[in-house]
Amino acid sequence: MADQLSRVFQALADETRRDLVARLASGDKTVGDLAEPYEMSLQAVSKHVRVLEDAGLVSRRREAQKRPVHLEAEVLSLMTKWIERYRREAEERFQRLDAVLADMADEENPTPTTPRVINNEGAAS
Repeated sequence: MADQLSRVFQALADETRRDLVARLASGDKTVGDLAEPYEMSLQAVSKHVRVLEDAGLVSRRREAQKRPVHLEAEVLSLMTKWIERYRREAEERFQRLDAVLADMADEENPTPTTPRVINNEGAAS
């Protein structure tokens, strides 16, 4: 069975599910509320929500006659930490590359030195 991070990224590979997550960031919504802007059935939206729920991105609880969908921020935090780790490593590699390129540029275009004055006898001073 895939780890949670893999399930989360797999769930978010779908544009509709990413949009559902974005809309849930502003607060809990029912599946009916989530389905409003889409030209798909309530059942299809419910299946998308179920995939997000299986990945741990959302949860549902019963409130009277409703079952609002809630975005689980902890899972987003897990993703952010994973992404940040690799972003930092990539940035460090870019900084090292920048330093190497700067050194190469310095070698190709050395800084001019102070001109040496040659006296009448041909000796440099």
